[in-house]
Amino acid sequence: MKKREEALETIIVHGDHQLDPQTGSLSPPLYPSSTFAFKSSEQGAALFKNPSDGYFYTRVSNPTIDLLRKKIALLEDSEEALAFGSGMAAIHAIVTALAGSGDNLLVANTVYGGTYKLLTEFINRFNIEVRWVDCHNFDEVESKIDSKTKFLFIETPDNPTTTIYDLSKLSEITSKKSIPLVVDNTFMTPYLQQPLKLGADIIVHSATKYICGHADVVAGLVACNKEYYEKIFPVLVETGGIIGPFEAWLLLRGIKTLHIRMERHSANALQIARYLEQHRLVKRILYPGLPSHPQYELARHQMKDSGGIISFELEGGTEACKILMDNVHVFTLAISLGDIDSLIQHPVTMTHSSYPKEMLDRDSITDGMIRLSVGLENVNDLIEDLEYALSRVEELVKI
Repeated sequence: MKKREEALETIIVHGDHQLDPQTGSLSPPLYPSSTFAFKSSEQGAALFKNPSDGYFYTRVSNPTIDLLRKKIALLEDSEEALAFGSGMAAIHAIVTALAGSGDNLLVANTVYGGTYKLLTEFINRFNIEVRWVDCHNFDEVESKIDSKTKFLFIETPDNPTTTIYDLSKLSEITSKKSIPLVVDNTFMTPYLQQPLKLGADIIVHSATKYICGHADVVAGLVACNKEYYEKIFPVLVETGGIIGPFEAWLLLRGIKTLHIRMERHSANALQIARYLEQHRLVKRILYPGLPSHPQYELARHQMKDSGGIISFELEGGTEACKILMDNVHVFTLAISLGDIDSLIQHPVTMTHSSYPKEMLDRDSITDGMIRLSVGLENVNDLIEDLEYALSRVEELVKI
């Protein structure tokens, strides 16, 4: 009898149901070894020709890391997955694997500040052009693709404006032009959004965020088909941007609660967004779960829920933002996102400080913008925390 296809929540908990064959351990085994003994000289020589046939050096492969790769491939419904030492290492490997001197990349206008810096201060050293594009304008996207374009890269929702792009429409264009669509799925995770099922070709995650969920790992992930895996894997091995076995084990542990965490992140964020939308000091709020969001209907179509990231703009600009950030007590003033703890930060002076002024203006990332990563605390405590900090803004800033 054909096995029933399991729900995603069950796959998140169990993966492929492989217990440790020697002990039956429910927790996956951790193999911290850097090197593995050969059974014979012949086997050693054979493994160097076909590394996938076994283990000999953790920079190439490791049993714990392989468990993580298989789990991510299951969650993203991909043929293969790769694990990296950071999300930036993952993006760098994709660029290096697919593009070379004289080529160009199409990139959505707004991306994480670290991605922007990688593309503009490092990748351009290798004569690879970056073409920024408004991915809501499908004619513009298509017109900027030529014979030297190697892929289209987007975040959806993007960081920090939570702009959402139509994956099905963009994948039609990239498929027509025979280039891959690369999607950073960090904000949504495989639980809330599955871009491959909507036509994307390569998925990248900063696993430091929601995949981990506990602020104790820095890691990156890529999910793709075998063709792209064969191109990206050698870059991972030869540049050494690998994840450690212990970090892989921590991610495997974190993933088991992914669906529960994402549901709570989303529920808390929606309540906070509704509160902020009504506050007299908030000029603009960007959260995909609010009907006021520019892509609200698209979000409902391609996302299971709205996630835990809220951006909003305060009256009073940078001065008001500083007072707000310095007067929260439940929220933690810190960059990153996706942790069980709620975090608050100021994109213009922090995560997107590498952006030039003209790009900040183009993307409406203003001095008054705050980004929240809503955690798992009691939502009433979070709202009261913001209410107190906002009251301090009212007292100290002339608006």
